[in-house]
Amino acid sequence: MEHIDILNGIDLDQTLIGALGITLEEITPDQVVCKMPVGPKTIQPLGLLHGGASVALAETAASIGAAANINPETHFTAGLEINANHIRGKRDGEVTATAAPLHKGRTTMVWDIKITDEENKLICVSRCTMAVVAKK
Repeated sequence: MEHIDILNGIDLDQTLIGALGITLEEITPDQVVCKMPVGPKTIQPLGLLHGGASVALAETAASIGAAANINPETHFTAGLEINANHIRGKRDGEVTATAAPLHKGRTTMVWDIKITDEENKLICVSRCTMAVVAKK
């Protein structure tokens, strides 16, 4: 996994990333891959993967991707908008989010995120817009 400075010194276990069991598999400026278990922490009461957990996974991938494209000494990124279409339910196992940039601008980035299961079946598709903000 390519190292990015933005994650230095952050204990991911003490964030939503840790609470949901999200792991970072690949980080480059042009692709981020994260995995998340489907189980007690990520399902809704009827036993299906919670849509909010899928959105949290998608925004995690987009946020880390955006961070990999900026100078963290001069800028930071923040989510502006996210949408998601939940295509297929999932009751157990693991899902993988693969995020790729659609637009890398000076003040915004737009990321496309596909969440798939172990058989590469599409579970959710999402788009996340990130703001690129200069530090004061």
